Amino acid sequence: MLGAIIGDIVGSKYEFNNIKTKKFVLFDKKKCFFTDDSVMTLAVAESVLEYLQDPSRIDLNKLTVRNMHRYGARYPRRGYGGSFLVWLITNSTEPYGSFGNGAAMRVSSCGFVAKSLEEAKELSKKVTEVTHNHPEGLKGAEATSVAIYLAKTGSTKDEIRDYINKNYYNLDFTLDEIRPTYKFNETCQDTVPQAIEAFLESDSFEDAIRNAISIGGDSDTLAAITGGIAEAYYGIPDDIKKQAMYFLDDYQKGIINDFYQSKFILKNKSWVIKLGLFFSCKNVINIL
Repeated sequence: MLGAIIGDIVGSKYEFNNIKTKKFVLFDKKKCFFTDDSVMTLAVAESVLEYLQDPSRIDLNKLTVRNMHRYGARYPRRGYGGSFLVWLITNSTEPYGSFGNGAAMRVSSCGFVAKSLEEAKELSKKVTEVTHNHPEGLKGAEATSVAIYLAKTGSTKDEIRDYINKNYYNLDFTLDEIRPTYKFNETCQDTVPQAIEAFLESDSFEDAIRNAISIGGDSDTLAAITGGIAEAYYGIPDDIKKQAMYFLDDYQKGIINDFYQSKFILKNKSWVIKLGLFFSCKNVINIL
């Protein structure tokens, strides 16, 4: 989940100023910032954690709507898409048929907490259909959640590619092939496959983020989607985690801390344990 936020922050500088190279400063304290991608990632994460405390009594759809509105009010003017912004400011509770890539950028927590592939799909659907109830919106979010679940549970890149190819998108391209002509696109179907490919062609968490941003397009959202999958597969280096905290407030850090300390997060991978310790260490938090 933090991987998505990091991707968003790093990519924010380049959303409307695309670059076509992997050589750039990762964090620019003057020009990078968290966008709506991070805000809604946290809103969904908080919703999922609360829901899992008592799934039989909590309505995840209603809870997600409530938290999205609450977070939207707390963090206004963060680059919300036009239709989503109307949904926020009118306090709507009805979906509006979107297939925008906002469906996929906010869903990473579902893949991280899921105990099975089916649960990854179910959680993704519930937190997505409250706004993005178009089949392409639901598909983009589910593909992202599934890729994260597969990555965190030990699937190889070949296995992840094969599953995505068979069930969601044809990944019949390379980043080098699309980089010269790929342009800004806000749809799931023209963002999620590219973001997944950016992960598949990477050799580290940082390299995955650089891959995503290097193709241009909707850079912060591409990198957010890629970052969630890359975190599940590689973990996140400590220095990158520390740099990312500079851009977040105490409330956001608290939600991140709660997420990684939660009993619902898979505990048998060393990077998850390490990340939990990172956020529970008081002297580190004070430094941040």
